[in-house]
Amino acid sequence: MEQGKVLRLVMWINYSMFAIEFLSGYFAKSTALMADSLDLLGDAAIYGISWYALQHGPLWQARAGLFKGLVMAMFGFFVMGQAVYRGIAGTVPFSLTVTSIGLLAFLSNAVCMVLLYKYRHADSNMRSVWLCSRNDIFANIGVIIASGLVVLTGSGAPDVIVGFAIAALYLKTAYDVVSEAQFELEKHRVRAWSSEIYK
Repeated sequence: MEQGKVLRLVMWINYSMFAIEFLSGYFAKSTALMADSLDLLGDAAIYGISWYALQHGPLWQARAGLFKGLVMAMFGFFVMGQAVYRGIAGTVPFSLTVTSIGLLAFLSNAVCMVLLYKYRHADSNMRSVWLCSRNDIFANIGVIIASGLVVLTGSGAPDVIVGFAIAALYLKTAYDVVSEAQFELEKHRVRAWSSEIYK
């Protein structure tokens, strides 16, 4: 399957899962679930941007990688803020809903990751979308673990801790993606400068 078709497919999978997970997280009062759903929305938008960049060449792919890294960082800080808020409020989420939706999200992200695996080293653009799916898998596992711990402890603290862990993962990945995209943009600038000199 070509890259463009894969990107469109994973984009719609993420849009669908965002709607399901956000509403479920809202009614279940789960910070981890709502944070994960917003990441799915961001991923869907990122896949759309990646598809656009794919049609416009390597320079746009590097620019898209840079933009997506910054978006991932934004989501990381957002999740941290949500974790702090829920921790202060002392909210206890509904574990059964969180576990069920977490498993569904895990399956959908696993499908996306498998579809994108072939292109994970193509360029910073495609690598960033694969990393998004990989991070989502870790986040889903964290959500499911947190749900089990909430049942065992009767406390919302595990939900908050997982929120921080997810945020740290996104911030680390964002740094890596931005660094790689900046390197590729610098290579393009050097090539353009060399072309001007030797005209």
